[in-house]
Amino acid sequence: MSSAQEPLISASERVDAGGDHDEEQGDEAGRLESGKAIPAAPSWFIWLLTLSAGISGLLFGYDTGVISSTLVFLGESLSNRPLNSLDKSLITASTSLFALLISPFSSVLADSLGRKRVILVADVLFVLGAGVQAVCSTVWVMVVGRSIVGMAVGAASFVVPLYIAELAPAEHRGRLVTMNVIFITSGQVVAYIVGYGFGEYGHPETAWRWMVGLGGLPAVVQLFMMTVMPETPRWLVMVGRGLEARGVVEKVAGGKVAAREVDATVKSIEIEVREEQDARRLRRRRGDSKAGWAEGFDELFNIRRNKRALAIACLLQGLQQLCGFNSLMYFSATIFEMLGFPIPTLTSLVVAVTNFALTLVALLIIDRIGRRRILLWSIPWMVFGLLLAAFGFFLSGVTDSDAPGSPVVILISIMIYVAGYAIGLGNVPWMQSELFALNVRSLGSGIATATNWGSNFVIGLTFLMLMDLLGPPLTFTLYALICIGGYVLIWRFYPETAGLSLEDAASLLEDDNWGVRR
Repeated sequence: MSSAQEPLISASERVDAGGDHDEEQGDEAGRLESGKAIPAAPSWFIWLLTLSAGISGLLFGYDTGVISSTLVFLGESLSNRPLNSLDKSLITASTSLFALLISPFSSVLADSLGRKRVILVADVLFVLGAGVQAVCSTVWVMVVGRSIVGMAVGAASFVVPLYIAELAPAEHRGRLVTMNVIFITSGQVVAYIVGYGFGEYGHPETAWRWMVGLGGLPAVVQLFMMTVMPETPRWLVMVGRGLEARGVVEKVAGGKVAAREVDATVKSIEIEVREEQDARRLRRRRGDSKAGWAEGFDELFNIRRNKRALAIACLLQGLQQLCGFNSLMYFSATIFEMLGFPIPTLTSLVVAVTNFALTLVALLIIDRIGRRRILLWSIPWMVFGLLLAAFGFFLSGVTDSDAPGSPVVILISIMIYVAGYAIGLGNVPWMQSELFALNVRSLGSGIATATNWGSNFVIGLTFLMLMDLLGPPLTFTLYALICIGGYVLIWRFYPETAGLSLEDAASLLEDDNWGVRR
């Protein structure tokens, strides 16, 4: 990787904060050509940081994907009886429920202890949860193990995108946050490969135990890697450790950026922190702000730009789950087994690979096309795929989830839907931190992530019930209608934030039009 690195503020900010910019720096970061900044490639160190933090995404994806294969192979291993729909729903949804419960608390911990320490705590929970699942013998102990993993996933899914976003340069922030989604989708692919391998060649009574138990290994690797990684400069400035923050910025920049630009980066963060502290003191004097932990909630829910940021972040995170995608991740093997595919876990792998491949495409285009535009382009394909799936079930008169439907049409439609999801809605919501001001960034991101897991819990708990009650055609049509509603709200309220510094992106929402330029 290139060792040149753009600092954490945009080119226009550097000119304002650091004086005249030297256009003769050649290949150095921040050079200008035709009046436009050419961003340098991220340094090797920022890629190492992203890799270290992104292992949490791998764990997230693995635990999401592995349950699909596990449910197929459990048989009568738990409580000495076959699992019914309620058992499967509880095992699946317990992860989402505890992820929902832990997300707001992890946001408070991320502000008090730091982003890095929350990742380390999540690793310990991943290892513990994997161990409990591997040795359990009843449905309820399995639910406990899945719940512990849910706490880990809830904390990691919130803090890792925040950690990467606060370290990443503005010009590459979308790409680097999308790397976390690459890890998630690769974790799902690995889960399906492991599920297929153990399902076909493992012992029938112990194969599923290996599937869930192996989820603890990446957590151990990350635990060691993250101990030598730095804290984010924005958190360090927030707690008064500006000198350390400057050292982190220099290291992230790869040693190729002028000292005045590093100073300008740290200074811009310090200015934002100081302005927020001054505004907070003023509100206290006026009696408009509460003290203690309630102060963060007060600022989040009573300041216009913060309320708007929270509304958009919760919209995107809720839509990411309510569109029904994770119902395919949790129950894809069950669906394909129902449709008569001879090796359902192998068919599920096709869907996971589609998700992974199109997320790679998103990695290449997200910063060039922009967050808003990529959503407005990709969601219609999701709607088309869902309606085609509904039509596929309807072709042969399917009215309940016991009938086979039209397998080929349904498989193709699901792949179209997953492709649209992966390129847009699968990654953009995790860029939520760029919407929030620094003083509420952790709390706002935590609440938005809780919205994601609350919606995930609803999907995991209700999908099989909806398939039984409404039948597949109406179930998939319902998800399509949710996508259409989300599309309208995104078109109206979600502004473009690509290429902006975190400070500039958050200020967009002061605009009466929510920063949207149509």
